[in-house]
Amino acid sequence: MAFLICRISTTADGREIARTTPVDKEILTIGRAAENDIELQDLAVDPLHARIEQRDDRRIAIIAEGTLGFEVDGRTSRRADINSAKGAELRFGGHRIMVSRDDEGRILLTVQRVAALSEAAEDRDEAVAFSLRRMLPGKRPTAWLLALGLLIAFLAVPIWGFFNRPAQDQRSVYALKADHNWSSGPLSQAHHALEGNCTACHQQAFVSVRDSSCTSCHKDVHDHAPPRRLAAARMPPALGGRVLASIARAFGKPGPGACVDCHNEHEGAGPMPPTAQAFCADCHGSLKRRLADSKIADAGDFGTSHPQFRPLVATIPGDPPAMHRVSLDARPTDDSGLKFPHKLHLDPRGGVARMGQTLKARFGYGDALVCADCHMPSADGTRFVPVTMEKNCQGCHSLAFEKIGGTVRTLRHGDTAQTIADLRAYFRSTGPVRPINLGGNSRRLPGDRAEQAAQSVYAGAVATRATGADAAIKAVFAPRGACGECHVVTPPASPASDDWRITKVNQPMRYLMHGWFDHNAHTTETCSSCHAASQSTRASDLLLPGIKSCRSCHGGETSASKVPSGCSMCHSYHVKQDAPWTSRQRLSPASRALSPALTAIRPQKTVAD
Repeated sequence: MAFLICRISTTADGREIARTTPVDKEILTIGRAAENDIELQDLAVDPLHARIEQRDDRRIAIIAEGTLGFEVDGRTSRRADINSAKGAELRFGGHRIMVSRDDEGRILLTVQRVAALSEAAEDRDEAVAFSLRRMLPGKRPTAWLLALGLLIAFLAVPIWGFFNRPAQDQRSVYALKADHNWSSGPLSQAHHALEGNCTACHQQAFVSVRDSSCTSCHKDVHDHAPPRRLAAARMPPALGGRVLASIARAFGKPGPGACVDCHNEHEGAGPMPPTAQAFCADCHGSLKRRLADSKIADAGDFGTSHPQFRPLVATIPGDPPAMHRVSLDARPTDDSGLKFPHKLHLDPRGGVARMGQTLKARFGYGDALVCADCHMPSADGTRFVPVTMEKNCQGCHSLAFEKIGGTVRTLRHGDTAQTIADLRAYFRSTGPVRPINLGGNSRRLPGDRAEQAAQSVYAGAVATRATGADAAIKAVFAPRGACGECHVVTPPASPASDDWRITKVNQPMRYLMHGWFDHNAHTTETCSSCHAASQSTRASDLLLPGIKSCRSCHGGETSASKVPSGCSMCHSYHVKQDAPWTSRQRLSPASRALSPALTAIRPQKTVAD
């Protein structure tokens, strides 16, 4: 059987040249001597280094002859049996011999020079001889010197600078600023004024920021809940958490519930990063298991585990009204004290639309009334201000009853006693020149004739047939009168009394007291996207969208297909002053004036109880 020896050499320009020689022997020798079948000119190879013996047409044996072995597929050996069909890589010094088979089935030995180890060793010896490495300290002393330098530069010097800084440290260019090396980053936008005044928060050296440092400035921040309830609601830590907590206590870090657990500083010059959802879900994800008396449902992720919204609605109108939180799944109503059908006013084919068209030039209405004709956003765009008679209603629902020269006399809206006094003054003993006319006989309700027949005539038409002050007052407060048409009216107990009462209208600017909603962030949507006002036939219809509507756009914190929405997007950790569970004594005068109905609400049990 014959071997096929292929020698590959490289030219100066990098080209490879292959020369193939057949050898008809069963035993081949490998070495540095010229008489070998495979001569390898390398000082790392013995004169007779090894021999190759052919066992059959496929298998060969490589046996080392000298004191040095060889490598087979990266492993050093002195003997190896190789199947040429599978192939192998032999390494002798700086030469590589690949064992394989050619197309005719002969054993192919491909010899290629990889690196001259002897020359490389000589280069290394020369580099060492002319190097200054022996003049430098060893690795271990160098490591100790660097460690000592770090301790001096980043521990000893900052400590010395901290205890020897001026009494009024203004951080001038001449002041020592070595303690800046300890800062992990600039302060947030909210605390930028404290930049350089480390002791404003870090009041004790090598002690984490305490809550007292935060509350010295943030005096109006309320607790999320009493400490006893917070401790019971918090998920107990696992073994790893307990170990980390013990380490934190050893280094003076405050316990669970501290301000620094949520508010992380030195994270950059922008706003403070929002709190991660896990901070809330650790308690609220399984709150019922630890606080069985809590009326708050478990919530872990808005997209998958969040209860239906529970708005605060008026169940019984009054002053103040009876307010309760009711789930939207129960289809609650909000009895505001008004009689107002949205569908009637938004119908583009009804009489209201035609009346709006006649008043287009005066009030800027379109071909039909739209939501924006009555609902005006607040200054910040977050909510909508309450609708008022003067701004939004009296363009169509006029309370005028007499015109003297160029002056129109109107009843005083919102002042029942003044309205009665004006009517009695009109019907004095001498009697009026003509009967009272709230708009004239031609004045009729907005709407077509069929609607007018169904709803009777406006209060002015009734009052024109009145024979005296008592009849006129009764007509104005009647269910179809100027007041009774829109308001809930309670008649006096005695016919001779003028104690007519109108139920106070409750128009809350906020229904979801435990969550935050910003209309200004949803300007890309239309009102009808979330509020079905055009289908509402009763004023008590609560036109709030449910959680399903919100989930059409908002997903959980890690949602990839929808708007990622963590807990902090809608919820605040600290109790706000107008929250429904806050007692009257804790409300500020401004809050009581803004939301008088909320002050009469009995505290409801929440996690804050």
